[in-house]
This record gives sequence, structure tokens and C-alpha cells, in this order.
Amino acid sequence: MAQGTDDKATRKGANGNGPGVSTRSRILDIGERLVQVRGFNGFSYADVATELSVTKASLHYHFPSKADLGEAIITRYAERFADALAAIDAEVAAAPAKLAAYADLYAQVLRDERMCLCGMLAAEYETIPSPIRGSVVRFLDDNEAWLAVVLEQGRRDGSLSFVGSAAVLARSIVSGLEGALLIARPYRAIERFETAAAQLLASLAGAV
Repeated sequence: MAQGTDDKATRKGANGNGPGVSTRSRILDIGERLVQVRGFNGFSYADVATELSVTKASLHYHFPSKADLGEAIITRYAERFADALAAIDAEVAAAPAKLAAYADLYAQVLRDERMCLCGMLAAEYETIPSPIRGSVVRFLDDNEAWLAVVLEQGRRDGSLSFVGSAAVLARSIVSGLEGALLIARPYRAIERFETAAAQLLASLAGAV
């Protein structure tokens, strides 16, 4: 997709970003937040342009269409999430602790008064552009694959106890955490999510 010649600009943005933040990055930051708060169908280029104090033409210069912007937003989000999972693998040894750290990634989104980006997009699945649909599914698949590895690790060492397929249980964990986020949101109560997540993970406690 096209990128403007001012992609390395160092202007201070309307959203408070300081020097060194490119126009393209600022567009992505604003777009990501709007998706997480309103949904993909809940904002327009005009909303982004207003926050950024630029013209809609400037946005089209970086991202020719809203679908292009959406793809870039989810690609960056998925990359950051993958980095977070890699960090958990590098810094946390025990499977139960890895699961707790994973759940905290969701909790942090709620603390920021947002929703999981891919959870929001999944809710709008039938009305979002096809390429974005594929990116949502890949994000969920990647998360479930990572969780399945952690679950198998825990079953092998006895720190987790469950019956059946790790892959199927991984799907349930993702579904449970996404649902807990959704239900906690109208109450603006992080403790609702934390309690649900803790109970979900406690059910997997093994003998060690």
C-alpha cells in the first residue's frame, strides 16, 4: 500500500504522540484505538482526520482505502501480540504461569478501556472486508496454537490437568477470555474479567 513522503515526519500529533512518531504510525494508532472502542464499522476516515488534524486526502495518501487501513492495523496488532507471546515463552517457565500471563494480556486491554481488536472484528465478521476476515482467523488460530503447546507442556509435567485435546481446550480458553472481556465491558469492571479468567485457569490446576 502507498506511503506518503512525510512518513518520517516528526510533527506532534493531536493524540499526544511526540517527536519521532511518523504520520503513518499515528494514523494506525488512532485507527486501532477506534476499532477497539467503536468497532471497524463505527468510525470513518473523517474521524481519524479530525483527531490527526489533517485532511481525508492525507489519509488516503497513506492508506488508499479503509480496508487497507484495517489490514495494516490488524497486521501490526498481530505482530505485537506475537511478540508478547514470545516474551512470555522467554521469561516464564511454568505452564500455569504462562496461562496467567496470557490472560493478563487481555486484562491490560480492558484496563486501557478498550476491547481486544480481533474480538471486536470477530463480532463484525460478516460486515468487514474479506482480507480482514482472513487476518482475524489467522490471529485466533495463532493464539490457539500457542495455547495448545502450553497446555501440552503442562499436561506432560503435571502442572495442568485436563481431559481430551489440547487444541480443543485452547479454543475454549480463547472463547472464554474474549467472552469475559465482552461481559465486563458494560460494567466497566476489570474485576469481573479477572475473576472469570482466574476461575477458568484454576479449573486446569494439576497435582504439582
